[in-house]
Amino acid sequence: MANSNGSFGLRPIGKIGQQANSTGATEYRIASGNTNKLYQGQPVIPTAAGGTVSIVGVFWGCEYVSSTSGKTIWSNTWPGSGADTNYPVKAFVYDDPMQTFTIATSNVVAAANTEAEVRAAVFANIAFATGNSGDDTTGISSATADLNTIATTAAHSMRIMGVQNDPDNSDFTVAGIPLIVRLNNHFNAPNGSIVQGTVSTTGV
Repeated sequence: MANSNGSFGLRPIGKIGQQANSTGATEYRIASGNTNKLYQGQPVIPTAAGGTVSIVGVFWGCEYVSSTSGKTIWSNTWPGSGADTNYPVKAFVYDDPMQTFTIATSNVVAAANTEAEVRAAVFANIAFATGNSGDDTTGISSATADLNTIATTAAHSMRIMGVQNDPDNSDFTVAGIPLIVRLNNHFNAPNGSIVQGTVSTTGV
């Protein structure tokens, strides 16, 4: 049976260490002139930090005043334009370094096409198959994880923490396996100034 999962980016599901999971998001301001589209579930970087920096968290959505209607809009996506510049564009980001997320796999590979093989990859690292695109209708990210990139070195943006128990997505021979991950080398962590792997090119 094929998995029902498509691509949806990163969805917050818990925290490391059995902490209370508020899935709280911090309010940031999208930088003036930032025309990059941002989608719900997309990893983002702090552009004000300059240069190549680590991921600061996962975009949840934004609030801004429309330059056309003059009304306040809540949206899953930042379209890159259309805001009244007299008002801030507020971005909400899941930015706790201990936050865990679920993400769907984009593919199936011979080395990881059984439940035992995928679970053997827990605590290894994995890269995004895609990270910066999404659906303009739903505003949802199309980010997925690439099983081809599983490695024991800290060279990738995510660490596999487990596999989500989900009867509708339990076929390990096809794409859509729901991995539980955390962000490696988070910007808010003590070692966040050191960049490892391929990080998001868009940010807040």
